[in-house]
Amino acid sequence: MEFNVTNSPFNDQQAELLNRLLPTLNSHQLVWLGGYLAAQSTASGAQTAAPQLLATSNQTSSASTIPAAPAKPREATILFGSQTGNGSSLAKKLAKRLEELQIKTETLSMADFKPANLKKLENLLIVVSTHGEGDPPDNAIAFHEFLYSKRAPKLEQLNYSVLALGDTSYEFFCQTGKDFDSRLAELGASRLADRVDCDVDFDESANEWMKTVAEALSASPSAAASAADAAAPLSADPDSEYSRSNPFQAEVLENLNLNGRGSARETRHLELSLEGSGLRYEPGDSLGIYPHNHPQLVDDIIAEMGWNPDEEVPTGKNGSAPLREALHRYYEITVLTKPLLEQAAKLTGSEALNKLLASESPDELRAYVGGHDLLDLIRDYGLKGRTAAEITGILRKIPARLYSIASSPNATPDEVHLTVRTVRYASGGRDRYGVCSVQMAERLEPGDHVPVFVQHNPNFKLPANPDTPIIMIGPGTGVAPFRSFMAEREESDARGKSWLFYGDQHFSTDFLYQTEWQRWIKDGVLTKMDVAFSRDTDQKVYVQHRMLEKSQELYEWIAGGAAVYVCGDEKQMAHDVHTALETIIAQGGGLSSEQASEYLLRMQQEKRYQRDVY
Repeated sequence: MEFNVTNSPFNDQQAELLNRLLPTLNSHQLVWLGGYLAAQSTASGAQTAAPQLLATSNQTSSASTIPAAPAKPREATILFGSQTGNGSSLAKKLAKRLEELQIKTETLSMADFKPANLKKLENLLIVVSTHGEGDPPDNAIAFHEFLYSKRAPKLEQLNYSVLALGDTSYEFFCQTGKDFDSRLAELGASRLADRVDCDVDFDESANEWMKTVAEALSASPSAAASAADAAAPLSADPDSEYSRSNPFQAEVLENLNLNGRGSARETRHLELSLEGSGLRYEPGDSLGIYPHNHPQLVDDIIAEMGWNPDEEVPTGKNGSAPLREALHRYYEITVLTKPLLEQAAKLTGSEALNKLLASESPDELRAYVGGHDLLDLIRDYGLKGRTAAEITGILRKIPARLYSIASSPNATPDEVHLTVRTVRYASGGRDRYGVCSVQMAERLEPGDHVPVFVQHNPNFKLPANPDTPIIMIGPGTGVAPFRSFMAEREESDARGKSWLFYGDQHFSTDFLYQTEWQRWIKDGVLTKMDVAFSRDTDQKVYVQHRMLEKSQELYEWIAGGAAVYVCGDEKQMAHDVHTALETIIAQGGGLSSEQASEYLLRMQQEKRYQRDVY
């Protein structure tokens, strides 16, 4: 940048001074200077003497760095709604980037934000995931309800932007982010930057959104872009070089089937080494694993299409691999999404596929997407004849699978344990496989390595006070994090009472970690345990039935300050357990169903009711 007398209001001497100064300034100094000069131009009362920018060397040190009239600092509030921890992690990364640009930030969970303060905000940045069937994550429920209530104020003073996290394999992709975006606009707020909707592989799109937001908030867009480009990877762990975008190759130490002979189920207990990785986790966190597709499905697709398995195909930015390897290790081929079907329809011009997409019955499309894979799509809608590059070009990268960690780092240092149910079933005349679970069951042996990363989850944590009683509800593999909780409490000699509700099909074959629970009860680490084995009696009994049987005592624990944790299946179990808790609170406290629901909501806001459901 250069000033001269023909295109600026500066004389020769001033232009020379500016041309000598500006090239020596770094991005932070330029941002500071821009804000300072803006403040000077709008200061009340014209000053007859030009303000002194910086003190000269013969002034006292106390005044040497104080501007005559400092600019009002730019500010932004960052709110996150997150179930698994992705949202909170991205919000913290955004805050760090903005702080580097000297933009003052406040970063809060939506559960910790007072909605009445919305009228006081100038810039609001929202990072939010979508949970279940288009629902807000637990820590965003109250804020979401407030915005859609009659109490929501007009927000003409507010600038905002939304980063929405989701999964295109779900029907209501990024719905919560879309809700916040549209509702804030309805209330009169102005978009600082357009909403960005992220699929499971969100690093690149989230980074672009952060860069756009930083440029919109910064007095120096070039400095903002530079800071964003130079920032650490979005998923980086400060304690480790390994992350979601750079996974650690963990060695398999143990791989056992926890179910007894004759069980209809197979549940793997996997022990992995984290030695040398620098990865750290806490009870309640999850481990991400990048799986490989089943070799049989890969071979069937290649044979069906008549492709050459050794043909080189792209695998992302400047990468390529032989087709068979790409389908095995890189591309998602077991899960269909509506965007994939739309791209396939565009590629093939298939009338039948366009008809399915345009169907007036959403159930028809939902059923096809939910029950079929790429091989089905090829056979059903005429994708034969397309090249390998054309088809792989419309596939998304295979996403990591997240599993609740079943170990305590203090009890088993440099190790992480998982509890994974193997998924196998037949449909449409073919055998189907859970991608990661069957890889663990059939193709992972001690000594093998798998790419992993730690997914921190601040929304599922033991109470800070070890004397706080805890109630744990985790049927099947949902018991995994509670094994972690008990191991941690044993190591820390926590004195708080603990109560576990566990369920599965049969006592004799499906009682996961039975001897460990019995030892913890004997040693007083676990205070109480109630079990429900649904196939051992004529009438199916589940964990929520055991809870209702102990209704009065459960209420006394809850009223006495106990924290409640639920882990496992969201669609059925978590809903039934939530309903049981409402019933228990209503009966025990003499409350209406609406009051009991509000009681549970307050428990969520107080972090006394936490769920890790999937």
